[in-house]
Amino acid sequence: MSDMKNKVTHEYDASQIQVLEGLEAVRKRPGMYIGSTSVSGLHHLVYEIVDNSIDEALAGFCTDISVIIGEGDVITVVDNGRGIPVDIQEQTGKSALEVVFTVLHAGGKFGGGGYKVSGGLHGVGASVVNALSEWLTVQVHLNGNIYEMRFCRGDITQHLTVVGQTDKTGTTVTFKPDSQIFDELGFNYDTLLTRMREQAFLNAGLRIRTVDERPGCEARDEMCYEGGIREFVTYINRNKEPLHPEVIYFSGTRDDSMAEVALQYNDSYNELLLSFANNIHTPEGGMHETGFKTALTRVLNDYGKKNNFLKNDDKVSGEDCREGLTAVISVKLTEAQFEGQTKAKLGNSEIRTLVDNIVSDKLMEFLEKNPIIAKTILDKALTASRAREAARKARENIRRKNALEGMALPGKLADCNESDASLTEIYIVEGDSAGGSAKGGRDSRFQAILPLWGKMLNVEKARADKVYGNDKLTPVITALGAGIGEDFDESKLRYHKVIIMADADVDGSHIRTLLLTFFFRFMRPLVEGGYVYAAQPPLYKLVRGKTIRYAYSDEERDRISAEMRGEDGRGKVDISRNKGLGEMDPHELWETTMDPTTRILKRVEMTDAVLADEIFTILMGEKVEPRKEFIEKNAKYVQNLDK
Repeated sequence: MSDMKNKVTHEYDASQIQVLEGLEAVRKRPGMYIGSTSVSGLHHLVYEIVDNSIDEALAGFCTDISVIIGEGDVITVVDNGRGIPVDIQEQTGKSALEVVFTVLHAGGKFGGGGYKVSGGLHGVGASVVNALSEWLTVQVHLNGNIYEMRFCRGDITQHLTVVGQTDKTGTTVTFKPDSQIFDELGFNYDTLLTRMREQAFLNAGLRIRTVDERPGCEARDEMCYEGGIREFVTYINRNKEPLHPEVIYFSGTRDDSMAEVALQYNDSYNELLLSFANNIHTPEGGMHETGFKTALTRVLNDYGKKNNFLKNDDKVSGEDCREGLTAVISVKLTEAQFEGQTKAKLGNSEIRTLVDNIVSDKLMEFLEKNPIIAKTILDKALTASRAREAARKARENIRRKNALEGMALPGKLADCNESDASLTEIYIVEGDSAGGSAKGGRDSRFQAILPLWGKMLNVEKARADKVYGNDKLTPVITALGAGIGEDFDESKLRYHKVIIMADADVDGSHIRTLLLTFFFRFMRPLVEGGYVYAAQPPLYKLVRGKTIRYAYSDEERDRISAEMRGEDGRGKVDISRNKGLGEMDPHELWETTMDPTTRILKRVEMTDAVLADEIFTILMGEKVEPRKEFIEKNAKYVQNLDK
């Protein structure tokens, strides 16, 4: 393990397990504890158990963790830590192991001294997982014995029992999520792999294995990164073109707090800043991000003036300094103050000072020693500054033009009558013919239609100054009304459902991807707020006599076809591959794709910024090879594409 770990000198036993309250509410309101009962909540169960093992690694007692998906979606998590204590916990008169798995807010993370640094969900992890599992078994290797307890939906079915001898230490937890709780069971191996890889990067030297033993899904990966977050940055930038080969890294400590930063610039126009506190991702940032941003901007400006890159009163903004930057900030602290239930933001003011000091001192030292890299970074920031100024002028021109024209909406926009944005939706449709059908089929009370035509700009390869005034994107920007980039104002959004409606073929997929790239890079709050949807036109039309039905997948086509043939099976059903949107008549388009009572909409979600950034970089970036590999890997999941 790296020197960032926190060694604890005294023993870890039952006296350090404190009890705060009971477990009664978990099964009644699981969403309060794991976010939701959807697939994300299902995977959260695994993270909770793994987080306990990670805490052992943070304390310096665990070097190896395995996460195994078994047949029937049974999860097993194995670590070689100290093992959960099994002696009697004084407050309850029960074994510490029983308390940890049956009492909410019980654990070694509430001032008992078991952990100086902890990332667990305030110690509720093990008991919540137990309560939401059909069954759970825990084995502890400790004191030369193998201890075992079994549970069913949180209730004990086998009390603490010695089931064997051992010369190892550690904890093994095996559980099956409860089908009575979760909307659907079925773990996604890649989702777990991504999360475990992240943890391996954040804990240098910790070895994490992921194994999928389900029939037909066999997979195995092993991760151990001695370079820690340095290798994390290299991994994130693997599909981009770095501007300097070396990942810049520095770390430091103050009292019981530690911080490390790794960064590297690439030739893209986008920044990706990932921050973590006690191994927990903080997507909304917080004090550690503030300290980093402030110091980075100050150091680059100071270096630029000192070395005559910046003249007179010239300066580069924080946004300029972060163009093309990939950075990971990881802090470890004893009393992490997270804002909100989701722990999305870190509130400790002292960590801002620590990160600011580390970056200020060590980045300036690095730049002084590496003038060529320093010049490359400053050139990038200055070019970004000039582009930002050009974008500002283009933006002002658009504002002046709109003011003169009375904020005129795009000529091709067929607006709706309703003025309450929360009740309205806009369909962005490719082509005038599809737009005509959509206008004819819509409900004009609340549905607006905006047809697009011609090839749209790929914003992955363009700066903001090229976006303003672009004749293909301006109608979208104007129709939505909320602006773009730093000017985006969610409160001015004119529609709360922005629906991309494109043909179910390769061209349609391309249009969708171009629009999603634009929204992701220049209107990210639109995606984060859940305003963006993709319409799902039917793939097949099935006709028997006067009966007409539609199918949205091959499976649905076969099922409907069988139903329409009836029990005799001899009835002929005409099945046709559905026409493009422009060839459907207005009534057909309304019935299949636009009627809120029958349509299928897919909301575009952005649950993982790293994955989203990676996919857009692969699909729309400069490098061809990663795109080719992505297509080859995922081709098996794609069906019904026109040749």
